[in-house]
Amino acid sequence: MCIKAKTFDELTNRELYEILKTRAEIFVVEQDCKYQDMDDIDFKSLHIFYQDGDTVTAYLRAYYKEDEPETVKIGRVLTLEHGKGLGKRLLKESIEIIRERMDTEEIYIEAQCHAIGFYEKEGFEVCSEEFLEVGIPHKQMRLKIKN
Repeated sequence: MCIKAKTFDELTNRELYEILKTRAEIFVVEQDCKYQDMDDIDFKSLHIFYQDGDTVTAYLRAYYKEDEPETVKIGRVLTLEHGKGLGKRLLKESIEIIRERMDTEEIYIEAQCHAIGFYEKEGFEVCSEEFLEVGIPHKQMRLKIKN
């Protein structure tokens, strides 16, 4: 399995379908989040993912934060295979891809509280109090990077 990084227009129809299917499986079905997943941010995002056959097994999207153009926001971070190190691999490689392909000083994420330790292992630091997003506790986190 190798990592792929594509803009929206570079995605094939099948890749886009599989990304949306996997996001729904994790966030809508597994985590029971009721929200509009297709929010037009996909059009301006860099989609970073792993596939096993046609199935997207790990995914995140990266885009410039609207109110901070020097900051890249990552979101929709997921893996289908929990506990196998794929999430760590995705995050580590995605940080490098973002560093290489996007002009940014830092990466920002609104992390689910249960995953804070996961992000801290890659250098992210909590920078907010806890808040609810679709009923799930989150905290803002930032990672300084240099280009």
